[in-house]
Amino acid sequence: MAAAISKCGSFVTASRKLGSLLFKSVFIAQTAASGYEMESNRPTRLEFAVQMTCESCAGKVRAALEGKPGVKSFSIDVGKEEVLVESSLTSAEVQALIESTGRRAVLKGIGGSEQDLGAAVAMLAGAGSIQGVVRFLQLSRERCLIDGTIDGLEPGPHGLHVHTLGDLTLDCLSCGEHYNPFGRQHGGPADSERHVGDLGNIVAGADGRASFRLEDNQLKVWDVIGRSLVVDAHEDDLGRGGHPLSKQTGNSGERLACGIIARSAGLFQNPKQICACDGVTLWEERDRPIAGKGRSKANPETPAAHL
Repeated sequence: MAAAISKCGSFVTASRKLGSLLFKSVFIAQTAASGYEMESNRPTRLEFAVQMTCESCAGKVRAALEGKPGVKSFSIDVGKEEVLVESSLTSAEVQALIESTGRRAVLKGIGGSEQDLGAAVAMLAGAGSIQGVVRFLQLSRERCLIDGTIDGLEPGPHGLHVHTLGDLTLDCLSCGEHYNPFGRQHGGPADSERHVGDLGNIVAGADGRASFRLEDNQLKVWDVIGRSLVVDAHEDDLGRGGHPLSKQTGNSGERLACGIIARSAGLFQNPKQICACDGVTLWEERDRPIAGKGRSKANPETPAAHL
């Protein structure tokens, strides 16, 4: 009898271990699907202002872009100092290719293959050296592209969410909860049961940079302008972690950095040469922080532009 009980106990233990293993496997598979399914390879058009003075400059930019994986096509106008690139790379990756020639580049507009349905941008800042720019482009009525680069993060995954309020009076603490107009539980970006603001995770490399390009089928640019974008300290468990906060926030920890989502220019909609708010020119702006100390031209601590 004792031997039978012992065998039964061993069977139960083995079954529990198998069940736990299967649960973990399903969880990992679901997480992987939600984390990667929304990555975008759809080309978009990026309009850059590029410091060029002659055809030799254009030739160097052409050599930097020609034949590069992810670059579908491009055109260069030396007279207007403009480069238009159709690419599936992030805007930061395309900018890095152009600037590898020694010429400065500033992204002026972003667009898709269809009519302009709206674009927005969030400039993120947070504790320490964390800062970044995330752009939103409405590709169609059903699809929104999120293109961003955030620096200064701890290596590894970090939750990314749109929050209800565009209020930074208490830094990220006053941004409100996740944008959730339909009153649903927290989930992953590929889930039907999720907050509209649930964008899953971005992953920072060893250098602290997270560069990403995602598509989302619930987010709409016209709904999120005036709200905020927040990056969190830890990985979002996509509502599957079993923690009391899993179904609310993904248990992704404190809010590290945030920024208000503002309307931005589409293609050929940005003629700016000087920022009216602080007198910073297009090229001087390239040398200054995105926001905060050192931004204003009148600030004596601001370094001189090197044109």
